[in-house]
Amino acid sequence: MIHQFKLNGYNIVLDICSGSVHVVDEVAYDIIEQFEKNDKDTVLASLNKKYAEREDITENDIAECYAQVVALKDNGKLFTPDTFADKAGDLKAKTSGVIKALCIHIAHTCNLNCEYCFASQGKYHGERALMSFETGKRALDFLVENSGTRRNLEVDFFGGEPLMNFDVVKQMVEYARSIEKEKGKNFRFTLTTNGMLIDDDVIDFANKEMSNVVLSLDGRKEIHDRYRVDYAGSGSWEKIVPKFQKLVEARGGKNYYMRGTFTHANPDFLNDIKVMLDLGFTELSMEPVVCAKGDPSELTDEDMPIVKEQYEKLAELMLQKDKEGKPFTFYHYMIDLTGGPCIYKRISGCGSGTEYMAVTPWGDLYPCHQFVGDEKFKLGDIWNGVDNTDIQNEFLSCNVYAREDCHDCWAKLYCSGGCAANAYHATGSIKGIYKYGCELFRKRMECAIAVAVARAFSGEN
Repeated sequence: MIHQFKLNGYNIVLDICSGSVHVVDEVAYDIIEQFEKNDKDTVLASLNKKYAEREDITENDIAECYAQVVALKDNGKLFTPDTFADKAGDLKAKTSGVIKALCIHIAHTCNLNCEYCFASQGKYHGERALMSFETGKRALDFLVENSGTRRNLEVDFFGGEPLMNFDVVKQMVEYARSIEKEKGKNFRFTLTTNGMLIDDDVIDFANKEMSNVVLSLDGRKEIHDRYRVDYAGSGSWEKIVPKFQKLVEARGGKNYYMRGTFTHANPDFLNDIKVMLDLGFTELSMEPVVCAKGDPSELTDEDMPIVKEQYEKLAELMLQKDKEGKPFTFYHYMIDLTGGPCIYKRISGCGSGTEYMAVTPWGDLYPCHQFVGDEKFKLGDIWNGVDNTDIQNEFLSCNVYAREDCHDCWAKLYCSGGCAANAYHATGSIKGIYKYGCELFRKRMECAIAVAVARAFSGEN
């Protein structure tokens, strides 16, 4: 499968199954576009006619270029057949029973009342609750017991707002560190916070123990304060920005992410990215909102072209900042064209429900945080393990080749089939697709590849 597009002045050709990325001239671009549709004589005749008035392109040049395309095909760099479909199920089955990461719902409560919150203001459609240390300790033991020979284990403290149960976070980390050597494990902790309770103690602890900190900020004050308000309806921007700046400075500007959400209120989200940059933040992420159909924050069909244009302008801004010596990271544009994810990861996806699970404050297990509160997706609990094997097997069988709508998509080995939760909420099946999200993802990938190409040519990567 081939995908071709033009962006930032480059003619880019992707060979999907080999992972090859080619930057080509006009002639090669045209030949590749016609290569599988027509025979050689037809292709050459078509291009000879197209370039007849061009003195710098001769018939011999076109014929030579055609021969080079044939050579790339023969060498497995173009028009590579898809040989992965038959391996997809077997590859994912190899991870069955081995868990590498837990999303710990340390607090099902929040000190903000964000209108677009998928977690129902942190309650997950249930009662407010805080995880006890006893439950948290058992969750860590459960992870160790079910991690097989894996040494590196990941734990994300999530909510609601995790800092509303900060003492238990600290106790859990202390316990994990105390068993690492004995169990032959290495814990990597992440904290996701809205920032309202950040203080010097939190900053010191996060810098010592957290491999990454995810900070919720939607950009412009007026945009952020539209949705991210407290229970009195007051915006949180002025309270959290100085706290975020202090934390990021203390971390040396590394190992954090500003995680924003853009909605129908700000499809022009690049303006929010620019505000984050002006505030001194350089590790950035802006995610499209995922919400119920008809919600006021829902992105509309009219927003789509605006958002796509923003992604292109974002790519241009990143390259401009590179030239100015002020580079920044955008999470969705992080792509490695030389190494990249292994084929297992490209086929299998995120591992929700199999390698990765969410734990509620009372110890119930769910495939991921976005399924918490939906009882039919409850997998079991941390004391007795997984007993809902039907649901787990459904997730085990869920890979990019299990989704019919992905078969002809050029981006399938970049997104690995996308988010199971988004698919379920859009279609009622974890093997469906969230079409709006798919379209945005394809545009993001084109922009990410174009940025990587431009950096490669500039010698920065």
